[in-house]
Amino acid sequence: FQLVESGGGLAQPGGSLKLSCVASESIENHLMAWYRQVPGNERDLLAQISRDGAPDYMNIAKARFTISRDNAKNTVYLQINNLKPEDTATYYCNAHRLIPAAIYWGRGVQVTVSS
Repeated sequence: FQLVESGGGLAQPGGSLKLSCVASESIENHLMAWYRQVPGNERDLLAQISRDGAPDYMNIAKARFTISRDNAKNTVYLQINNLKPEDTATYYCNAHRLIPAAIYWGRGVQVTVSS
C-alpha cells in the first residue's frame, strides 16, 4: 500500500494549490488525513476525512483548507486557499486502517509560498 503526493511547488501569497494523494490500493476502508511539517518541528495534523467523506479540521486549517476524497480514484485531496508564507512546509498524506490495523505515509510534497 503506497501513497504518492503531488500538486506542490512554488506559489505566491494569496494563491491556491490543490494537493493530491493517490493510493496504490483502495482507500475505502481508510481514514485519510493530511499533515505538514516544517524542518525542526513536529508533523502536524491539518485535516482528516472519514471513510464516508466527513471532514474534520484542526483549528489551524479550518479557514483555508478543504479536504476531500474520491474513493473511485483512490485519491484524497487538500485544497489550500489564500496561501501564506507560513504554509511553506512538506505536506504528507496519511492513511489509517482499523481492521487490520495499519498506518501508511506518503513521502511528502513540498509547498513553498513566496513572492
